[in-house]
Amino acid sequence: MGRRILVTSALPYANGAIHLGHLLEHIQTDIWVRYQKLRGNQCIYVCADDTHGAGTMLKAEEEGVSPEVFIERIRKEHIEDFKGFLIEHDNFHTTHSEETRELSELIYNKLNDRGLIFIKKIERLYDPERQMFLADRFVKGQCPRCGSDDQYGDNCDLCGATYDATDLKNPRSLLSGATPELKASEHYFFDLAQYTDMLKSWTTSGAVQPEVANKLAEWLDSGLRAWDISRDAPYFGFLIPGTTDKYFYVWMDAPIGYMASFKHYIKSGNDLAFDDFWQVDSDAELHHFIGKDIVNFHALFWPAVLEGAGFRKPTRIHAHGFITVDGTKMSKSRGTFINAATYLEYLNPEYLRYYYATKLNGTIDDMDINFSDFVQRVNSDLVGKIVNIASRCAGFISKQFGGELAPALHDEALWQKFVDAKDSVANLYEAGDTSKAVREITALADLANQYIAQHEPWKTIKDPDKHSDVQLVCSQGINLFRSLAIYLQPILPAMAEAAERFLNVERFRWDDVDAPLLAHRINKYQPLFTRMDKKQVDKLIEASREDDVSGGETADEGEDAIISIEDFAKIHLKVAEIVAAETVDGADKLLRLTLDLGDEQRQVFAGIKSAYEADELVGRLAVIVANLAPREMRFGTSEGMVLAAGPGDADIFLLSPDAGAVPGMDIH
Repeated sequence: MGRRILVTSALPYANGAIHLGHLLEHIQTDIWVRYQKLRGNQCIYVCADDTHGAGTMLKAEEEGVSPEVFIERIRKEHIEDFKGFLIEHDNFHTTHSEETRELSELIYNKLNDRGLIFIKKIERLYDPERQMFLADRFVKGQCPRCGSDDQYGDNCDLCGATYDATDLKNPRSLLSGATPELKASEHYFFDLAQYTDMLKSWTTSGAVQPEVANKLAEWLDSGLRAWDISRDAPYFGFLIPGTTDKYFYVWMDAPIGYMASFKHYIKSGNDLAFDDFWQVDSDAELHHFIGKDIVNFHALFWPAVLEGAGFRKPTRIHAHGFITVDGTKMSKSRGTFINAATYLEYLNPEYLRYYYATKLNGTIDDMDINFSDFVQRVNSDLVGKIVNIASRCAGFISKQFGGELAPALHDEALWQKFVDAKDSVANLYEAGDTSKAVREITALADLANQYIAQHEPWKTIKDPDKHSDVQLVCSQGINLFRSLAIYLQPILPAMAEAAERFLNVERFRWDDVDAPLLAHRINKYQPLFTRMDKKQVDKLIEASREDDVSGGETADEGEDAIISIEDFAKIHLKVAEIVAAETVDGADKLLRLTLDLGDEQRQVFAGIKSAYEADELVGRLAVIVANLAPREMRFGTSEGMVLAAGPGDADIFLLSPDAGAVPGMDIH
């Protein structure tokens, strides 16, 4: 019997459309789930919209509808967006459900019965005009640590400090603009500190990634505080049992939404038992996929609540990093804050699934979407390497041999290399390192293309005495492609389905890679992928830019925006030698530089023409920002940035390293 696995993604909040950030996590989860199913494991993927909180209440009020009507509309939109990207949730529910209400009350009562809930009077910020307490995200002011303005009530974007909203200096309500007042209110708390020892043990047991465990250790070692699980009316959510104006805080019932969605899945006609997956001694697995910004909720509060209420804890929490686009935060004004529905108007969803797979490595490192790299990867790998194998071989098999594959393999040693990769690729999928899995798969594709190029069936077919050789070579190529299609099925499910039709086979199974198709009839080849057109990407960006009518929540920062030491530490400086320099036709300020970095050469466009003649730069050492994302310009691609200083025109001075520096040397 295979493994029994329950999988969740973090719940998208019911306040707007699905965008590239949401898609990263749900594609990551879907790939992992599809891999498990391909292996024959029972793997159930549930999710839901996170619906509760003052934000939902206010958004519905703004649209002139009830919160219930608003969240159901958003839920249907989210489901369609995810389906468009071939994400197969077995159940996509809502936290505003009877299942969530029942489970929230059950868990609360169990915690309360064990003496883990207490009431404490606290002071919170209150909007006197709207007559409501303010959630952290509805108040802004000056950071109490660094003094920077326009910071939310829970943490500072600039210095990274976390604090209570009441600590803000000069706070203002984002709902009315009024100055909030401090007002006392009784709140309900969960005694989280009682589970410090359990959490120290659990977080170092392999349930979270090592870098996440290190971060959690900072909170655990500094001492856990009781967790406020209540919010005051008016609020959209569920009342705490025994109260008339106290609601469960959204982060109390949101993770319970995982349990509720699974319960709803069972009630929808699936022959499973809830306790088999959630009881303490369950042999089933529970996996949560989340962003690194919410690890404290999932890896501290949630396991403690589960332990306190007598339920099992997660088997593993898979945290991922953030998305940037061309090296910067997603921006509506630049057209890089891209919604799922807008993307689908212009591009194939599997392009993005594949590109994300090339970036995900099972760590919490941030990932950058570079559009030039995006186009190149899809066209080079998917079209130029993988699909190319089938298209090169299929015509010969169909036209010359009636669609019949050869009865034997032509190169068993090469075939065995593809079979032997199975365990390695499987382990990488299991670990979430799809980046390395893709590299191994495309390396196999290179071997297949080299094999076909070596035997040149397009030449051999001209010799009637060698037609059988052509059948052998092209049949081998088709079988190698089949192995690649099986390995890529979790990432490219639509392409895999099309490959199944072409190959005239049943649905792929992981172990199908062990045996080739011999003396088997295939169908006529239909194109499996088309090249990505950079013009379509440009149209997508323009359409996303046009969608921004408000400046948005991620507007571009000003020229004098402050960066943190962590931001500065990301810059990788290297010494480079200028081996060639030339003017650029049609550019008044640019020189095209060819730079030698020791182990590679790069092309960089530098705006220093007013200060330097091209010839005088050759042989000179310069300092380059080596990890700057490539930038597509009208004159070509610039692969870095040389550093210079000065007021401009003739007064621009290239930064040069001291004597003794050599190309490729790192600068610290």
